[in-house]
Amino acid sequence: MRIGALSRRTGVSEWLLRYYEEQGLLHPQRRPNGYRQYRDSDVAAVGHIRALLAAGLPTAVIAQVLGCVHDVGGRLVPEACPGMVDHLSRERARIADTIAHLGAAQRALDDLLAALPSTADT
Repeated sequence: MRIGALSRRTGVSEWLLRYYEEQGLLHPQRRPNGYRQYRDSDVAAVGHIRALLAAGLPTAVIAQVLGCVHDVGGRLVPEACPGMVDHLSRERARIADTIAHLGAAQRALDDLLAALPSTADT
């Protein structure tokens, strides 16, 4: 299938599909006329990419772990691939650190707002 068909089937823009290819996440074949030719398995791959992005993984990590995930009953399940636990644990720690920093920023803003005179609505 061509890129437009993959875009329609996945709901992902053609621009993003090209970006996924640039990042090494998709590997379409090229036809003699230069058009990309995607396989039916690329539909599932795009779904996996979207799920991993939603989990907060950057594309560089997704490129490392994409071949280690599959669907089981509509749920993305990882396999025990080399480095998988390290990749996921490192990204989880990075996200937890970001959440902690955001929580501290939120508390600081709450303190500033609480210190405002009650008549200051601007």
